[in-house]
Amino acid sequence: MGELVVVALGGNAISPAGGTGSAPEQTRNLWASMEQVADLVAEGMDLVLTHGNGPQVGAILIKNEMARDVVPAVPLDWCVANTQATIGFVATTALSHHLRERGIARPVVPLVSRVRVDVDDPALTAPTKPVGPWFSEDEADTRRATDGHVYGPQGERGWRRLVPSPHPRESLDLDAIRLLRDHGAIVIANGGGGIPMVERDGRLEGIEAVIDKDLAAALLAHELEADGLSILTDVEGVAIGFGTADQDWLREVDLATMRAAADRGEFRAGSMGPKVDAACRFVAAGGTRATIGSLDRAGEVVRGRAGTTIVAGDPDA
Repeated sequence: MGELVVVALGGNAISPAGGTGSAPEQTRNLWASMEQVADLVAEGMDLVLTHGNGPQVGAILIKNEMARDVVPAVPLDWCVANTQATIGFVATTALSHHLRERGIARPVVPLVSRVRVDVDDPALTAPTKPVGPWFSEDEADTRRATDGHVYGPQGERGWRRLVPSPHPRESLDLDAIRLLRDHGAIVIANGGGGIPMVERDGRLEGIEAVIDKDLAAALLAHELEADGLSILTDVEGVAIGFGTADQDWLREVDLATMRAAADRGEFRAGSMGPKVDAACRFVAAGGTRATIGSLDRAGEVVRGRAGTTIVAGDPDA
């Protein structure tokens, strides 16, 4: 096996803003990205895959809203499990096909997987993660009075439901991931940050929360002692002054410089901030490098030839 890299595909990259969000559209995007993943495997790189699921969970929540008077709503832990299975089977079908075309006989296994969070994590009582459809302020007030959920303003588009986003502590299916890899499988795990689980009185149970998939990917990469972490999204990399006249795309950056930029508030909490945080955490924990870049250039980003690469020390030293 070559160097091990955990590759995280963004849910927004699979179902980009402005698209239809349809199954055929997401399938096309996954088939295109899995072709690049197959090229990396053909080069001898050892990969574990994970993915986001924000738009996909949002779609389920819209269905919950529309059908709430007909069938019971699906809780968030079930939403995560559902999207893990859906994205996982499409990615598996695509990657298996591309590997066979290259004469590579390796199984691809999507694993419905759980991640433990602390039962006393302060985030569980302070919902901050927006999910599901947008509402007007009046609609949000009405829903808050009837369903008891927390809603908050999310820019010009309106208000959204806010849910807890606790910090991932342990990949509960790590032994299964290792077992599958020992038998030559390429594993897809911890999708959507993993199914959020807490332990109460010696028993694990799912909770109404979502785990940040980039932090969960960084945790998995650390647990597997991976050499690299690659976060694939819908922009070409990390930029200082993003969206301004002074925008500057970063190519290779040391950990201290990236953390200083984050401390200055360069990266928005709802978009690039968690990705930079996850990448920095992985490198600080001993990872060789972390890369962030476009899903359209997945192969180049994972190789460190495109996007932004974060390393522990000065890359020019």
